[in-house]
Amino acid sequence: MPQAHFTIVTQKLAQLVGTARFRRWALALVLPFAGVVTAFGIAPDTITERVEQSAVSENITLPPVTVLNEKSQAAQSLPNQTYWREERIQRGETQATLLERLGVEDEAAVSFLRTARDVRSLFQLVPGRAVSAETTADNQLVTLRYLNGNTLLTVTRDGESFKATEQTAELETRVISAAGEIRSSLFAATDRLQVPDAVAMQMVEVFSTDIDFHKDLRKNDRFSLVYEMQYDRGEPVRSGRLLSAEFVNNGKTLNAVWFAAPGSEGSYYTLDGKNIRKAFLRSPLEFSRITSGFTAARYHPILQTWRAHTGVDFAAPMGARIKATADGVVEFAGVQGGYGNVVILRHQSKFTTLYAHMAGFAPNIRKGARVQQGEVIGTVGMTGLTTGPHVHYEFRVDNVHRDPMSVAVPVAFPIAPEHKPQFLQAAAPHARTMATLRGATLSTFE
Repeated sequence: MPQAHFTIVTQKLAQLVGTARFRRWALALVLPFAGVVTAFGIAPDTITERVEQSAVSENITLPPVTVLNEKSQAAQSLPNQTYWREERIQRGETQATLLERLGVEDEAAVSFLRTARDVRSLFQLVPGRAVSAETTADNQLVTLRYLNGNTLLTVTRDGESFKATEQTAELETRVISAAGEIRSSLFAATDRLQVPDAVAMQMVEVFSTDIDFHKDLRKNDRFSLVYEMQYDRGEPVRSGRLLSAEFVNNGKTLNAVWFAAPGSEGSYYTLDGKNIRKAFLRSPLEFSRITSGFTAARYHPILQTWRAHTGVDFAAPMGARIKATADGVVEFAGVQGGYGNVVILRHQSKFTTLYAHMAGFAPNIRKGARVQQGEVIGTVGMTGLTTGPHVHYEFRVDNVHRDPMSVAVPVAFPIAPEHKPQFLQAAAPHARTMATLRGATLSTFE
């Protein structure tokens, strides 16, 4: 009965608090007890005497908890709880936009970072480099780390003020393994594991040609990750490359291993050497939802008439990054009637993709420019005839419109035969790690 009573209390608590951050705290509280309850079973043929049972009920005092305000998304969680977040610097980024993406809402910290002489390196925001921030539950800055080349800038709160230090980084690369199960969302699961968002996004990009992360995720989907993390004097400063991953989506298992053949830039392959990248991604956005699909007849909300909808509309917040779905060349970048700001890319000889209603273009997007799959080409907007922020995405084969969500796309080249033995040797340890993590997944989470 105490076990049952504890289970009921835990379930009630889970119903009251739905935040990913709280679940991380609650999991640390529950797992030691859960281990005691479930680790010991009764062996077959064991003789047990009948034990007199009686009901026991006792009150358990829990720490004060407040529920996340879903409207404001303000983190109202446990007292003295802090959280780490990592973001990679984007082109044209300012201190203000970077701190906003890091979840810092601290006027004193913003003022210090804007004026202090000791944080000059933070004015040199190099696109692609990582910045990490530790914040309190109410978004006050505790620690900020920025690794600019070999110089590590650390800003720490000291009472009501801040201090900054710069030192030569003593980087140590460690390989981290993690395994999880999706209960509510992908990022809630990776957040519970303290997997950096940059690593989670690498996994999304790796599997995005086989999994539509907008709509294909299912509760109880499982994943395993092996990735690099760089430390300076024992403290994590930035995440590195995703080395291997496994994702079980709706019963289908997908694997990926990073491998760089001699003379190549490297790519992700299945365990038998097939290139996991296809020539085209299914969506130009990392996360979104489809608001209008490909159809021969759709009622246009502005023109108020029935007409064909020759693409797919992905709703997303203003300013969300739009990515090229395949390697290609910019054929057009400008205004095109009701489509507003448009980019058209040509891929190989017969494929073209169109991205419409954009707020603006990336600095390098101009006619004739070459882009790579996953490269940011612009941002979500509301230009042209539209009722809300979204990107209209079209896929054409020999100038004929095809449904982007169902058209068969070509596969990238597999491992060259001369490099196959080297790949299999490199992939073998990752296959063993995936097998180990596969068995640990269910016990890792709630």
